[in-house]
Amino acid sequence: MSNELIINSTPKGDRIALLQDKRIVEYHIEQSEPQFSVGDIYLGTVKKLVSGLNAAFIDIGYEKDAFLHYHDLGPNLPTLQKFTREVMTKKNKVIRLENFKLEPEIDKLGKIEKAVQKGHLALVQVVKEPISTKGPRLSCDISIAGRFLVLVPFANGVNISKKITSKAERNRLQKLMTSIKPKNYGVIVRTVAEGKAVEEMERDLKDSIAKWEEGLAKLVDAKAGDRIIGEMSRATSMLRDLLNNDFDNVIVDTPELYNEAKGYVHNVAPEKEKIVKLHQSKTKLFEQLGIEKQLKMLFGRSVSLPGGGYLIVEHTEALHVIDVNSGNKSNSEEDQEATALSVNREAAKEVARQLRLRDMGGIIVIDFIDMKKADNRKLIQDIMRDEMRGDRSKYTILPLTKFGLMQITRQRVRPEMNVATHETCPSCGGTGSITASIAVSDIVEQHLEHLLTKQNEKKLTLLVHPFLSAYFTKGFPSIRMKWFLQYKTWITIMEDSSFGITEFKFLNQNGDQIEISS
Repeated sequence: MSNELIINSTPKGDRIALLQDKRIVEYHIEQSEPQFSVGDIYLGTVKKLVSGLNAAFIDIGYEKDAFLHYHDLGPNLPTLQKFTREVMTKKNKVIRLENFKLEPEIDKLGKIEKAVQKGHLALVQVVKEPISTKGPRLSCDISIAGRFLVLVPFANGVNISKKITSKAERNRLQKLMTSIKPKNYGVIVRTVAEGKAVEEMERDLKDSIAKWEEGLAKLVDAKAGDRIIGEMSRATSMLRDLLNNDFDNVIVDTPELYNEAKGYVHNVAPEKEKIVKLHQSKTKLFEQLGIEKQLKMLFGRSVSLPGGGYLIVEHTEALHVIDVNSGNKSNSEEDQEATALSVNREAAKEVARQLRLRDMGGIIVIDFIDMKKADNRKLIQDIMRDEMRGDRSKYTILPLTKFGLMQITRQRVRPEMNVATHETCPSCGGTGSITASIAVSDIVEQHLEHLLTKQNEKKLTLLVHPFLSAYFTKGFPSIRMKWFLQYKTWITIMEDSSFGITEFKFLNQNGDQIEISS
C-alpha cells in the first residue's frame, strides 16, 4: 500500500491530503491565521468557576472563554501551579524540573473551587479546538507529543501503548525509558516506537524536553493569553505521527513548505529525506493528482460505492446518520441476503474512510441493509474494526442490531471537515443566465486573435474547463492545430475543473494572467 502526503498552499491556508493507493483517506485545511490548535499550551486567566458543572472557564484569548473540567486538571495540578509561579517570579534563576519537589496529588473526586481560584493565572493545554458555538476545551495535564513518545512533565511513570502486544517488546521499552528519562518526567511510549533503537528513542526524548524548556523560557516574561508552546503545523504533525517505512512521497508546491518538510524529515529520519519532493509543474498539484475531483465526489450528501450501491450522509445537531442503499446492485446477486452482504461489505469500508476523511465525531449511526444471518452481521462488524484500525482518533464500535443498525462513537477534537459540492455557477453568479455555451469557442478565438496579432503576445497558455479543453484539442485536425497553422505559434491548453464551463483565462509566457476586456 502506497502512502503519500500532498500539501497545497493557497492564500487562505494549506490544504493537506493523505493518500493511500492514490485514494484520499484524510483531508485537512490549516488556516493562515493563528488558530487554537490541539496541543497548544497557553497562560490563561481563570474567569469563572461553575460549581454545578465542577468546571472553570478560562480566558486564553479566544472570543469565548475555554472550558476546563475538574477531571481535566490532572493529578499533578498543585505541582504545576507551584512550578509556574516560581518560574514567573524568579526571573533570573533557572528552575529545572529534575530538581523540583513534587506536591501531593489532588483528590480525584474533589471540587473545582478547591483547586483553582478566580483571577489566577493557569498553564493550560488545548485538547479540543473551538467547535460550532463552543470555545476550546482545556486540560492542565500537560504533555508534549514527540514522534515515538509523549512527554508528561510532573510525572514519573512509563506507560506503553496497548497496541504493542509483544510482552518482550513491552519489557524492553519499559526498561529502556526508565533508564534514560530524567526525574520528574513521565513518558507514554507510542505504538510507532515498537522495534526502535535506543538512539532514536533518546533523541526523541531530548527533542521533547528541549521543546518544554523553550516554553519555560517564554513563560518567564509571559502575560495572560500568551501562547507558551505551539503545536507544530498540521502538515508537520501528520509527518510526525504517520512517517514510517511505508511512506512513499511527501509532495508540496511551494519552496517554503518544501524546506519545512525536508528539514523535519532530515532531523527525524535522514534516510527518508529523498521522499520530500517539490511540485513544479504548471498544472495545479491537486488537479494533476486527481485530488480535486475526489474531493467533489466524496464530500457530497450521496457517496457512490464501487459495486453500484451508495451512501446517504445526513448530519443533525446530535448525531450523524449514514444510510446504506443497494442502488442498481439489487439485481446482480443470487438472493437478497447475498446482495445485502455484498453492498454492506463495500459500505463498511467506505464508511470507515468517510469518518476519517470528514473527521466526523460524536455519535454516528449507520443503517446497513438488513441481513438475517448473525454470522453476516458479525462479519460486517469485523470489517469495520479492520478498516478503522488506522484511525488516529479514539472510537468505539457497537455490534449490529438485528435491524441492521450500527452505532459508533468517535472522538472529535476539531470541527468537522466539509467541502462544498454544490457550487454557485462562476459564469452566471447564481442568476441562471450565462453566455450561450455554443458561442464560447468563438469568444475564445476572438481574444486569441487580438492577443497574438494586436498585442504580440508570445507563448500563450489557455486555462479552460475540461470540456472546452477536449473541444479544442480532440480530433484531427484539432482546433488548436488550426490555430498553429494560422498564427505560427503553439497554444498551451491546461484544464482546470474548478472553472465554469464557459470560463477561461489566458496566461502570458511568465505565467501571469492577461486581463482581457469583455
